[in-house]
Amino acid sequence: MWSWETAREGLPLILHGFGITLLATVFGSLLAVVLGLGIAVLRRTAGRWVTLPLRAAVEFVRSTPVMIQLFAVWVLVPGLDPLVIGTAVLGVHYATYTSEVYRAGIEAVPRGQWEAAVALSLPPVRTWFAVVLPQAVRKIVPALGNYVISMFKETPFLSVITVNEMVHEANRFGSDHFAYLEAFTLAALVFLVASCPTSILMRKLEKRLAH
Repeated sequence: MWSWETAREGLPLILHGFGITLLATVFGSLLAVVLGLGIAVLRRTAGRWVTLPLRAAVEFVRSTPVMIQLFAVWVLVPGLDPLVIGTAVLGVHYATYTSEVYRAGIEAVPRGQWEAAVALSLPPVRTWFAVVLPQAVRKIVPALGNYVISMFKETPFLSVITVNEMVHEANRFGSDHFAYLEAFTLAALVFLVASCPTSILMRKLEKRLAH
């Protein structure tokens, strides 16, 4: 039966776990966005001796569950902080998806823009950062935002490597106080409160960038 007193007692612990969840999401997202861009650019510009193994690595990461990747890295790299491992694995895992988003955005840049850059003798770096990427990123920001939300909702997987994220803390409080209803309800509400405004913002941003 629901107890408001128990819920008030568990809320600080849940919010502490939310801080860990948010930390993993922020740094994991930064890694996914930067690494995904690097993968997309390499697959378009590098030779086959780079693109073929890179494509194989991307497909391997995308085709295996993130929970197994977390556990494997945790076992293979003993002594490293579990939060660092979890953040890195989430970042790399989602980088394989953001790289496809970048690729779609880059391919959507009109061919004439590339030809104009060549006609102006722009160096490759300037072509990418002054001509191509500004146009591509404008089209893909909403999709990148959706992957950030997805990563946020998958942070409970970090509990398998003992990271004290929100669901891990909820489970611990529920076990200690025999109050799983209060603990997991609070965790679900925090996820809801954090995710819904972000989802609404992404939809508004998508409509705005479409014009």
